[in-house]
Amino acid sequence: MKDQLIADIKTTLSKAKVDQLAQNAGKQANAVKEIIDLTFHEEEQIGFRAAWILENIYANNPRGFLPYVTHFFANFSRQDNLSARRHFSKILALLTKKNALPEIKEVIGNYQTEELVETAFAWLIDENVPVAIKSHCLNILANLSIKHPWIKNELIETMDYLVDRESIAFFAKVKQIRKQLTGR
Repeated sequence: MKDQLIADIKTTLSKAKVDQLAQNAGKQANAVKEIIDLTFHEEEQIGFRAAWILENIYANNPRGFLPYVTHFFANFSRQDNLSARRHFSKILALLTKKNALPEIKEVIGNYQTEELVETAFAWLIDENVPVAIKSHCLNILANLSIKHPWIKNELIETMDYLVDRESIAFFAKVKQIRKQLTGR
């Protein structure tokens, strides 16, 4: 599976091809784990494309992703490919949403999420991290503030600090997250 997937993603992918690869991977045992591992490939483009496929696997079939959630969590903080981080952070934002599958909520409730929180904060304040990743980090942290109430005040302070340093798109996201955290 892995060698074939690398061959498939060595060239530019269309959204349709990504969807097809995601659907195929979702049907094969251990393919999701292999794709998570492939996001760390030494060739950045292969890692990015694998992460894009991974996001589509989750979006198309959250239940199929469920057996690999802890493997994803265990590797989340290791991701240093900025293009892959965008997909990783989006997946984690979706996994931690209020309307995530009950089984995923249970995994998150039982998982030691402190490292995920630390990583999301680190990516949020890193000036070399693109705003799309930071936006997903805001969602992750706001979503995890239910499990870790201390996040709320830290996140509000961090947003106050960053709001003048980031883009107008970031400012709009901060308004949304502030409303989620404070109810106003």
